[in-house]
Amino acid sequence: MNVNRRQVLWAGGGIGAAVVLAACGGGGNAASSGSGGKPRRGGTLRIGALGHASAITRDPHGNQGNESDYLIIALVYDTLTAPGLKANTVGRLATSWKPSEDLKTWRFGLAKGATFHDGTPVTADDVVWSLRRLRNTPAGAARLPGIKAENITAEGKDTVVLVSDFANAELPMLTRLSTFIMKKKTPDKEIAKAPGTGPFKLDWYRGGNARLLRNEHWHGGQVYLDAIEVTMFESPQAMANAMMSGQIDVASNAGAVAARTAGARKDIHVIRRPNDMAMPIVMRTSSGSFTDPRVREAMKLVVDREAMVKQVLSGYGTVANDILGTADPDYAKTIPQRHRDLARAKQLLTEAKFDFSQTYELVTTEDIAGLAESATLFASQAREAGVKIKVTKQESGTFYDKTWLKGDFYTNYWGTNDSVVFFASKTMTTGAGQNEADWSDKGFDDAYHKVIATADPKARASALRDLQQIEHDRSGYLLWGMADGIDLAAPKVNGLPKLPGYGRVQLENVWLAQ
Repeated sequence: MNVNRRQVLWAGGGIGAAVVLAACGGGGNAASSGSGGKPRRGGTLRIGALGHASAITRDPHGNQGNESDYLIIALVYDTLTAPGLKANTVGRLATSWKPSEDLKTWRFGLAKGATFHDGTPVTADDVVWSLRRLRNTPAGAARLPGIKAENITAEGKDTVVLVSDFANAELPMLTRLSTFIMKKKTPDKEIAKAPGTGPFKLDWYRGGNARLLRNEHWHGGQVYLDAIEVTMFESPQAMANAMMSGQIDVASNAGAVAARTAGARKDIHVIRRPNDMAMPIVMRTSSGSFTDPRVREAMKLVVDREAMVKQVLSGYGTVANDILGTADPDYAKTIPQRHRDLARAKQLLTEAKFDFSQTYELVTTEDIAGLAESATLFASQAREAGVKIKVTKQESGTFYDKTWLKGDFYTNYWGTNDSVVFFASKTMTTGAGQNEADWSDKGFDDAYHKVIATADPKARASALRDLQQIEHDRSGYLLWGMADGIDLAAPKVNGLPKLPGYGRVQLENVWLAQ
């Protein structure tokens, strides 16, 4: 998203001023598939999303490996903030936030009149209970970095106070994607059916599929659709086939192959969101074959990025430079693009005494279109440097249980790529809860804390470039490219989200033409 986060943090009177935003979250986040016109109420949207039965998660605070799960949860439960267009952090259940001068204490004001789906008013106590529960999950440290559970408190009925262990100007941005709010003291056995505060409420759920009904009293404003029916598909091809045959109205994140197939059909519109999804290869840095930074650099020099984008993404994407957060307004475009250099890669591997006789396992999944194909093509390219790689495909449940955060060499994917700091805080700082490469670098940690403690925009941008240089040079991420987001939609569908990444689950503005 080409937006400016400092519209949030620095607008109006400096950092000490309260930031007040509309609660609707989208901030104009809507694009039409059809011919447009005046939005109308009514109708049921049938949407397909990818997922696997083995990875189903009903808990809003669990790890949502399935896009179908995240879509359902994000429509039923509000987060405090959300991705936006005019600013990359906008209000959702929180409508204002204000930091202390030292950027350690943040006060979030809740939307006036917000209620749960059963009519119960939302209070600060509900939010505190939910955030403490989130913080106490296995991934809680990554979801609320720097915030201890005991430092989440209520101030009256409509203000929540978060106290960070360190100065953090980016805290509102870090509450966008997983701070789902439930009623306080909801028993674990009732979580799956717990009422939320979102634009839709759960009617039924069966084996990954769900029907959601409009929340007539949503605090965020008008919701047009009567209902949304979510169907889970275990492969992009099956979802695309359902779209072609008219069984669904939208195929979410359908991929480049489906886009090519649908391109010639007048009854299906292809909606393309550039800079949507990162598809990195992860190399474990603390143990195993990739601990030597020379080996990691060599792997980054082995890959033919242009060929990956052309063949894996069918051209629906762009080359990347081993830095996550490519749509950040302060993304460091001045860092020279890394290109394929087999001679240099072989030299680095030889210097590092790399074992060319060994076959290295690269683990991947078929969770999204192109992911497994990227692993296979990279393995083929690596052979040209004398590196033997065996690609192993795992089903989603096994991957997240046995490989993610644990493996030496694997693929993964991330959406919502509008912030370098988002990824730094959650996946790269020492001890981060989702540190996929198990990377620990004091220079990077110091640069990260300097960035988030800096209030002056120019000084912050300079510090952020230093952080990106370290990530580019030494991290365990090989980010070869960014995939475009591709939805297929029937002509009657209007108001689909423009935002890349997980902004695409904000469907409250969707409406159906007659």
